[in-house]
Amino acid sequence: MHQSPRSAGLSGLCRVTEHLFLSNGRAARDCSQVTGNGITCIINATETRGGSDPPPGVEYIHIPVSDSPLFLLRDHFDQVADKIQSTAEQHGRTLVHCNAGVSRSAALCLAYLMKHRGATLLEAHRLLKSCRPIVRPNPGFWRQLIQYEAELRGSSSVSMVPSCIGEIPDIYGEEARNMVLL
Repeated sequence: MHQSPRSAGLSGLCRVTEHLFLSNGRAARDCSQVTGNGITCIINATETRGGSDPPPGVEYIHIPVSDSPLFLLRDHFDQVADKIQSTAEQHGRTLVHCNAGVSRSAALCLAYLMKHRGATLLEAHRLLKSCRPIVRPNPGFWRQLIQYEAELRGSSSVSMVPSCIGEIPDIYGEEARNMVLL
């Protein structure tokens, strides 16, 4: 049961690249989706490990992560990005998930796309959003991703700007303006 990149945008597994998938916790616990998409490694970016074991032969990594803007997710960017890359080099597929597949897991996927696929943060976000329209890392994760891009590339393609709800990435301002124009 191979899914197109856009077919599971809101609920199931979303294929980001040939070797990277993103989902919520429920889809990650669905053995038929995991095995049907050839997932060989699951990275759980939630506070708790969760209830069910992965299918046989699927590597399982739990990284305890809080969806708080103050949480230092940056401490896990390299570890997760390198694991996704090494799994891909062994012809495997990695599924990264958190509870909703919106903030924590999305931020980790963005870090991978920047480090190992050479994407700018802006490009990585556009790709991820085209696969899973609901991705929206929290502002603290955005600040850490912006800093990470600056470390990797020497500059950043996204910046934080003030808004009526606090600081947001400038690309959200573009999205809001585009929505008003529609």
